[in-house]
Amino acid sequence: MKSFKVADFKAPLLEVDEATPQPSGTQVLIKVKAAGVCHSDLHIWEGGYDLGHGRKPLSLKDRGINLPLTMGHETVGEVLAFGPDVKPTDQGDLKVGDVGLVYPWIGCGKCATCLAGDENMCLTPRSLGVYCDGGYSDHMLVPHPRYLLNLKGLDPATTAPYACSGVTTYSALKKVEQHFDTPIVMFGAGGLGLMALSLLKAMGGKGAIMVDIDARKREAAEKAGALATVDPKAPDALEQLAKKAGGPIRAVIDLVGNAATTQLGFDCLTKGGKLVIVGLFGGGATWALPLIPIKAVTIQGSYVGNLRETQELLDLVRSKKVPPIPVTQQPLAKANDALLQLQQGAVVGRTVLTP
Repeated sequence: MKSFKVADFKAPLLEVDEATPQPSGTQVLIKVKAAGVCHSDLHIWEGGYDLGHGRKPLSLKDRGINLPLTMGHETVGEVLAFGPDVKPTDQGDLKVGDVGLVYPWIGCGKCATCLAGDENMCLTPRSLGVYCDGGYSDHMLVPHPRYLLNLKGLDPATTAPYACSGVTTYSALKKVEQHFDTPIVMFGAGGLGLMALSLLKAMGGKGAIMVDIDARKREAAEKAGALATVDPKAPDALEQLAKKAGGPIRAVIDLVGNAATTQLGFDCLTKGGKLVIVGLFGGGATWALPLIPIKAVTIQGSYVGNLRETQELLDLVRSKKVPPIPVTQQPLAKANDALLQLQQGAVVGRTVLTP
């Protein structure tokens, strides 16, 4: 089995050859068909998050991420074998040879949060590609068949990003669903933004105004059907947003998550509006605290999504024939290059590694 591991933070990924594991217990062995390269992988590789305000960066090592680690939490694979404890009822509609999307946001499986179906919010996570080895490999172990969602004919390379950018944006959009009759302002027109744009349309939303500093990404958003685009660095960006919205802005989804985007997102909201922060770019909030109650604004974080939402998303993609975001396929051996390209902002859509 060949894999590419983070051996040291910020160091080139290490190519490792080892024996292909055999599934034990309820595990499922898959042959990786596609593995998306996500911005969260960058944060893991870099080893932490900038918290702003002069505070010490949030160390991922302190959060329980141990090296060496095979990253990759947007994975599609072909079922090769089930562990000895897997019952026919556990397999659902999966059999050897089927291709499935791996749900990576796994919790302890025992706490009240996990039992309620919100494993992504578990306080002792076992997320694949984050705390446990993931998809930057030609083979991978999945803890249980329930975490493999049958693609039923969907393309592996374009489906892989639904495990993170897809369910992340779907879950965030559900949090502002009551405002779908008005334009939604979205910050970030990269892979997440283009994903959110296509899903918003499929979910019946009026549309989105996309905000990005990169002219190429704004152009990609316009081609993907954005109502309008805005450069946040323009001196009149706030006025442009108000004009292009054509009315009060009630919902903002920030897929970047830095001090500048959250400030502009907060400023453009009308009274009673909602700011959903998804991005993990880093920094500290700059809001004037009295304005939060004065504007009666809701500020909510949104962290990936649960297993139920991931299945809902795949069903939506099939039923509405949601067009995929632009995907650039690269061989697994180019994993290092893919990370650097993402770090440099050179990726439009998503890079997907295909072993």
